[in-house]
Amino acid sequence: MVPVIGSGKYVTMAVVQENGNPIDESSVENQGWIVKNVVTDERVLQWMLSLHQIGLDVARTDRYLCFYENDRNQSKLWDVLAIYTWLNLDIGYVQGMNDICSPMIILFDDEADAFWCFERAMRRLRENFRATATSMGVQTQLGVLSQVIKTVDPRLHQHLEDLDGGEYLFAIRMLMVLFRREFSFLDALYLWELMWAMEYNPTMFATYEELENRNNAASDPKLLKRYGKFERKYINSGQNEQHRNTLAVFVVASVLQTKNKRLLKEAKGLDDVVQILGDIAGNLDAKKACKEALKIHEKFLKKANSNKQ
Repeated sequence: MVPVIGSGKYVTMAVVQENGNPIDESSVENQGWIVKNVVTDERVLQWMLSLHQIGLDVARTDRYLCFYENDRNQSKLWDVLAIYTWLNLDIGYVQGMNDICSPMIILFDDEADAFWCFERAMRRLRENFRATATSMGVQTQLGVLSQVIKTVDPRLHQHLEDLDGGEYLFAIRMLMVLFRREFSFLDALYLWELMWAMEYNPTMFATYEELENRNNAASDPKLLKRYGKFERKYINSGQNEQHRNTLAVFVVASVLQTKNKRLLKEAKGLDDVVQILGDIAGNLDAKKACKEALKIHEKFLKKANSNKQ
């Protein structure tokens, strides 16, 4: 269907118009490939309309890494994202998926292995990228983040509320691409491995999609031992109901805590909040952030449980 896939090249210019008509002048930018006929299949058209956006993002992905100085490596990233988009048109391609996929391309020589690793990771993360006219994928996590900061640092939460930042929209990027911009490349991978290990749930990871009830684990000590430390704390605290309080939310909280003084003193508006948080890009220590996140998590659980009693 698309001869560019697997060719070592990739698309950076739109190949069709929204009505399905070909764009002839795209040939030079797209390695000589053009769509010759009007595209009438809605599914194919939806996919083709996303190909050049994937290419534009690929060209910007991890440009500071010498790995991507090789055009063939960039094309592998484009291939994987293009194929994933074709197979998941209900979500399609969303900017940020390239940041999640890039480490897979770097770690796996075989493109098929990289694809399946990315596909499995996205089964866990795909809802972060789902958006409608009235909601966004990470909205639930932002709501939890608001509750966490309100509980463990009410002064900071009130300050952000006063700045009309109580919805914590400035944290969207951190949650969507799992801190790829806030931490160095290696620290981000360390963070991913640690978070996913601590969140391990043998029932949830059987499907990667549906959260299962924790009651079975609470009554089965052997099964409980198989859970990650983060999940076990929820079960041991009596919170067996389904939850989406991922460790990533508490890592965001730890990042906010590291900038607590500056936010309270210098932030006079949301632009200031964004700028202060933007200054941390690539300068955070993953191990310290995780330790602080776990402390905040424990503090949050204790306060939440005390409020119930």
